[in-house]
Amino acid sequence: MLKKLHYLDYVIFIPYIILCGIGIIMVYSSSSYVAASNGSSPTGYLIKQLIWVIGGLMITMLSMNLKITYFKRTNLWGIFGFVMLGILVILRLVGHTINGAAGWITLGPIGIQPAEFCKFYLIVYLSAIIAQREARLGVAKFRDLGAQILMLAMMIFLIVIQPDIGGATINLAIAAVILFATGMSYLVGIGTFATVVVGFEWVLVPLMSHLPKSTLSNSYQLRRFLGFLNPFTTASGAGTQLVNSYYAISNGGLTGVGIGNSLQKRGYLPEPNTDFIMSITAEELGLIGVLIVMGLLLVIVGRIIYIGVQATTTFNTLVCYGVAAYLTIQAFINVGGIVGIIPITGVTFPFMSYGGSSMMVLTLSLGLVLNISALEKMARANAVREAD
Repeated sequence: MLKKLHYLDYVIFIPYIILCGIGIIMVYSSSSYVAASNGSSPTGYLIKQLIWVIGGLMITMLSMNLKITYFKRTNLWGIFGFVMLGILVILRLVGHTINGAAGWITLGPIGIQPAEFCKFYLIVYLSAIIAQREARLGVAKFRDLGAQILMLAMMIFLIVIQPDIGGATINLAIAAVILFATGMSYLVGIGTFATVVVGFEWVLVPLMSHLPKSTLSNSYQLRRFLGFLNPFTTASGAGTQLVNSYYAISNGGLTGVGIGNSLQKRGYLPEPNTDFIMSITAEELGLIGVLIVMGLLLVIVGRIIYIGVQATTTFNTLVCYGVAAYLTIQAFINVGGIVGIIPITGVTFPFMSYGGSSMMVLTLSLGLVLNISALEKMARANAVREAD
C-alpha cells in the first residue's frame, strides 16, 4: 500500500516535521545545561530525541501504510485493553516512580510510560466498536457500550491513582469527544459519567482515609496544586516551578533572548526539556516563536477535524475527532499549566517535548489519520474516474 504516499496530506505532514525540528532544537537548548551539570554529555538528550523523532517518523509511515482493517479488529483491541489494565495494576504496585508517579517501566536508560499508549487504544477501540455497533444495529447507544465504558473507567481510575492526573484527563477527554460525536444524548452521557464518578468516589474516599497523612502531604501532585493556588507566596517551595515559568515568559518578551540564552533553564526550572519546554521556548524565541508553534499545531488539528468531517465512514470520522481531541487537550494542559491557568500536571507538549513514549503514540496516531486521509482521497479519485 505504498501508493498511499502519493496521497500524503502535506497540510498535516509539513507542520508535523517543522514542529519536530523546532522541538529538537529546543530540547538541545533546554537540556544541555542540566546534562552538563549532572556530568553527562551536553548532547545526550539531543541524540536521544533525534532517535525518537526518526523512530516516530518511521512509525508514522508504518501506521499510514498499514491496511485500515488492522485497526478495526475489536477482539484484538479488547484483549489489548485487558493486558493494559493488568500492566497498570502491576505498575501501581511495583512501577518505577518518576516525579511522584509510579507509572514507568525502566529498561536500562529508557523509560516507558504505558499510560501514554492508553490514549491510542481509546481512540481506536472506541471508534472501532462504535462503528461496528452502528453497522450492526443502525445506531450505537450508551447501553450498548456498557463493557467498554466500564473498562474505560477502570483504566482512567488506575491512571489517576499512579497518580497521573494529566494523563487521566486527556484519556477522559478523548473518550468524551468520541462518545458525544456519535450523536448520543448529552444527558445520558453526563448521567453515565456522573454515575461512574460517584461509584469510584465510594471506593476512593474510604481508601484515601486509610492512607497516612504524610502520604498526602508529601504528594508531588499536591505540592504542584498548592503552588498553583499561591505561587508567589510559596515561591521558594511549592510555587517555584510556576514562578520561574512566569520569569521565563517575561524574560522572552516579544522576540526572545535567543536560542541557548535562557536563564531559567540553568537550574531554576525543573524538567526544562519536557514539562516546561514551552516556557523555555517563550524565553528564547519570544511570543512570536510561541505563536508560530501554536499556529503549526492549530493547522494540524484543524486539518484533522476537516478530514473527520469529510470522512465517509463512522470509524474514520471518530478516529479523526479522537486524535484532534488528543492533541488539543494535551497542548492546552501543558500550556495552561505553565501560564497558571490550570495546575501543572506533568503533561508534555505534542511533538516538541523530550520523550519516547509520547512521541511514539503521537506519531502512531498521526499516521493513522494520514492513512484515513489517503484512503478518502483514493476513494474520491476512484469515484471521479468511474464517473468519467
